[in-house]
Amino acid sequence: MEVCPCATGKSYEECCEPFIKGLKEAETAEKLMRARYSAFVKADVDYLFRTVSSDQQKDFNVEETKDWAENSEWKGLEIVETVDGGPEDETGTVEFIARFRQNKKDVAHHELASFERIDGKWIFIEGVVPKPKQVIRETPKTGRNEPCPCGSGLKYKKCCGK
Repeated sequence: MEVCPCATGKSYEECCEPFIKGLKEAETAEKLMRARYSAFVKADVDYLFRTVSSDQQKDFNVEETKDWAENSEWKGLEIVETVDGGPEDETGTVEFIARFRQNKKDVAHHELASFERIDGKWIFIEGVVPKPKQVIRETPKTGRNEPCPCGSGLKYKKCCGK
């Protein structure tokens, strides 16, 4: 049994393969997202082309996409958050991180993907890099002239603040 690359833990045969082969349609935006990731792993560019909006199909380069997919070592998919995109919805977003290795470099592609149901089928509309979440300090910032919090007795700028 070949485990599905989309990280559901199911077999490829019962998970993403039926979508990629056109035997059935993805019921949710997340299932489409997972099937698209599996299509990248399998370098099935036809499925990737079929599941993008007509606007994106105009700029879709089949050869470049296939070359990129085949020359990447796919490491895994992590779904961060899914908003809407269920069987009864018309739109949805899936935030995900796709990990792969290309040109001897590990890459973590973090994206917020938008999906729309068009003629009863989920379609990938666009992907954007999510805005970083603002970090809120729990403790006040140490000033450069204050004692170093490590307890050395030196000023922060002469110790850990270098």
